[in-house]
Amino acid sequence: MKTNVSLLFYLKKQKNYESGDVPVYLRITVNSKRAEIATGRQCDPKRWNSKSGRMSGCREDARSVNVYFANLQQKLFDAHSELVRSGETVTAESPKSKFYGRIEKPRMLLGILKDHNHRMEALVGTEYAAGTLKRYKVLERHTIAFLNDRFKASDFDIKKIDYAFVIDYEFYLRTVRQMGNNAVVKHMKMFRKILNICLNNSWIQVDPFANFKGTYKKVDKAILTQQEIELIAGKEFVSERLSQVRDTFLFCFYTGLAYSDVQKLKISDISVGFDREHWIIIQRVKTDENCHIPLLPEARSIIDRYKNHPFCLLRGNLLPVPSNQKMNEYLKEIAVLCGINKAMTSHVARHTFATTVTLQNGVPIETVSKMLGYTNILTTQFYAKIMDLRVSKDMLALKNEFLNRK
Repeated sequence: MKTNVSLLFYLKKQKNYESGDVPVYLRITVNSKRAEIATGRQCDPKRWNSKSGRMSGCREDARSVNVYFANLQQKLFDAHSELVRSGETVTAESPKSKFYGRIEKPRMLLGILKDHNHRMEALVGTEYAAGTLKRYKVLERHTIAFLNDRFKASDFDIKKIDYAFVIDYEFYLRTVRQMGNNAVVKHMKMFRKILNICLNNSWIQVDPFANFKGTYKKVDKAILTQQEIELIAGKEFVSERLSQVRDTFLFCFYTGLAYSDVQKLKISDISVGFDREHWIIIQRVKTDENCHIPLLPEARSIIDRYKNHPFCLLRGNLLPVPSNQKMNEYLKEIAVLCGINKAMTSHVARHTFATTVTLQNGVPIETVSKMLGYTNILTTQFYAKIMDLRVSKDMLALKNEFLNRK
């Protein structure tokens, strides 16, 4: 990579300088970044030519110092040329280190990534959710596999990471790992965070992601109809585990809560509101936003059904919620038994609450956004297409009103 390098000899006066000789320094500038070297020589400001960066005059001492500066300058240029030939990233400090014979220990990608994950692990429960840490652990595993597949290496010098590295990594995720577009974009966004740490610490000088763009594709999320919800609610299951998962799913459907919020729900999270009705008042795990949700009668009956369940009594939970992996596995089984040809996950209940339960029944989108605990109402705009059905119903009623008047 091309680097712009310039050297300048200058006098470095102290703040309280009055008179006498002043130390001469050499400034190295690489791509607008600076480093300096003490030359070990001094000069009277009256004898200094700032334009040429040399001592003025033809006296023996001036010629001797100027020859020394010329030799020093050449050695710095030679150090720079050697760095370029070896393919190393040139910074303002690297020619200086090369000149002094100091070998800079390379910073390695996996070391930085593992340190990031270690720090994040210490903050799980306060600043990060456990799921966020899990995703960065996956990033770590994929990075290890990529380095082995592409470079046959166990680690990688971060100064050698460039745009080509980023593109290769993205291609690896799409082909070898067979990730979908949105998963790749999310993965590369996390990887970019790691490289931003390197940039902010000046461990690398150029952003490898500068010309990289990843775009999310719109995905139609599964949403259940009222008839499908009634079918699930009325289904009798022989297995107790399927009944419990069905009830947890329905609770999410009636409250709009995400799996991570329902899993942590306690009896203390239920409060009597200003309207003397029962409300769920929690702080969302994902966004830390306060969430206030009035309890519908159907949700209350599910809570009452499990108030004496051994799992709930032992752990203090409101419902016997299994792991997210198991819940999604059982929901697929429930979908088959109910004849529903949709990709059933725990999050489908949340989407269905926002649409089938609220927006389609005339609840304003601002209210829905507040109950879902979104930090930005634009996030709720995903459900706007469902509002078209509501608009159609309202306009049909208006049309009938006009017909009745005629």
